[in-house]
Amino acid sequence: MDSRRLVIFIVLSLGLLLVWEKYFNPQPVQNNQITATASQTQANINNSAVSSNQPVVDSSSSTTDASAQIITVTTDVVQAKISTIGGNLISLDLLNHSSQENAKQPYKLLMDNNRVFMVQTGLVSNSGIKLPNHHSIFTADKLNYVLSPDKKSIQVNLVNNDNGIKIIKSYVFMRNSYVIDINYQIQNLTKQPLNGVSAYWSIVRDEDSPYGETKFAHTFTGPAYYTEDSKFETLKFSNVNSGDITYPEYTNNGWAGFIQHYFAVLWLLNANNHSPVCSNGVTCRLSFKPTGNNLVSAGFLTDLQSVAANSTATISMPLFAGPEDYKVLAASAPHLELTKDYGWVYIFATPLFWLLVKIFEVVKNWGVAIILLTIVVKMVLYPLTRASYISMAKMKALAPKMEQVKKQFGDDRAKFQQAMMQLYKSEKVNPIGGCLPMLLQIPVFIGLYWALLSSVELRQAPFLWIKDLSQPDPYYILPVILAGTMFLQTFLNPPPSDPVQAKMMKIMPIAFSIMFFLFPAGLVVYWLINNILSMSQQWYVNNHVSLRKQNRLKK
Repeated sequence: MDSRRLVIFIVLSLGLLLVWEKYFNPQPVQNNQITATASQTQANINNSAVSSNQPVVDSSSSTTDASAQIITVTTDVVQAKISTIGGNLISLDLLNHSSQENAKQPYKLLMDNNRVFMVQTGLVSNSGIKLPNHHSIFTADKLNYVLSPDKKSIQVNLVNNDNGIKIIKSYVFMRNSYVIDINYQIQNLTKQPLNGVSAYWSIVRDEDSPYGETKFAHTFTGPAYYTEDSKFETLKFSNVNSGDITYPEYTNNGWAGFIQHYFAVLWLLNANNHSPVCSNGVTCRLSFKPTGNNLVSAGFLTDLQSVAANSTATISMPLFAGPEDYKVLAASAPHLELTKDYGWVYIFATPLFWLLVKIFEVVKNWGVAIILLTIVVKMVLYPLTRASYISMAKMKALAPKMEQVKKQFGDDRAKFQQAMMQLYKSEKVNPIGGCLPMLLQIPVFIGLYWALLSSVELRQAPFLWIKDLSQPDPYYILPVILAGTMFLQTFLNPPPSDPVQAKMMKIMPIAFSIMFFLFPAGLVVYWLINNILSMSQQWYVNNHVSLRKQNRLKK
């Protein structure tokens, strides 16, 4: 196999791996004893008190109702808007992350205007008493809350008082935290027990990908969950809408919600520094379902059972709504780092990203950290790359003899192939010797690719003239340099005997590099440094092989 076939083989292998991961990578089969299909789960819910009384979550939210009042809450990291209709969280801006449309504006994670991405919760009971749902009217003491510098948290209370049942729905926002506690205090002021009380905790979202997504830098957007039994799983919008999904019905741990590029909104059953939700008689169920108007809801149902007469019960659920930042995720809940969806290469991407974070803590610049990480990876993989380069160097040294064999046998392909095999044997050259080492490196390089692509830390991170490593180079300097290095690298490879093929080999890297003009700059930095190091290693090995051959000839 000559260099032309080797390069094509590697490029096609890389492409096939990426296509397989995106479209065909099989999902783990769930244990049938602990899972229920969406239709089975819905049937169970319909037969329960929760479902029979639970209103359908829909996109026609009453936040646009003239009677709705909007409560604004501002902390050091978020600005939230809560509607008095349902007490729904209808808007959340991340103050430390700017919008891609306008760098002067904060990133809008939750919204309810031309897009739908909101939090809706409510209570139901099978006792015949109607409890407030996400359409019910609440009252609030005031409409503006600001976390003062001397406070660690701020609490917003909304009240619904009807049928002798007083409900206080509260939001607790904490300093330097993207975890919001949402609580229901149920005061049963009647003389009868309130039976079969349950709460639904829903995140409702449309199918649109975040602004700025491209085919060359595309990540998963949609429902996701984690439990200790089933581990991390993602669900497609289309499958949720058709009911073609499988997930565990009951769980007492994990999280569920929506993930997208760089950000996530999730309900947490076991948040750090919080009491477990599924304890003290509370049972929890996962819930994913279509809600109409091309919207999907994801979340939990929690069953409180009953509230005795003239008594009070409390049920709560922490909500994470923020960036998929390594430190933020680790501080919020166990296994939340899995929201950085690396696919099947997580075994490589996870430690690589961990190392990238550690390097950044020393150098304090993400661009420099990427360069140093690439150098470390190339050093570790050098034994494999050296074997490939030696094989390619030997093939390049054989180029004159291969040309002679071609002239000798002309168009007789059979004799030409036979003579070439004899030449390889006499020169002790394996024409495919460089393929296996290259293939072994591909998962590592894909893992590093996904680690960088999923890193919200690169968002708004400056490097040299680049203001944001998560966006393409505004002046296309890095992609042009990369294209040049890819072109120069062709001269280090053994040239094809066919002149037309030789020209194609020089054109192909440039054509292949066009996609890098649309890649995030952080990824281009990685590919560029990797390419420069590869060229340096290959040049060294080529010269080393050439010197060894000259020494043998002298002897």
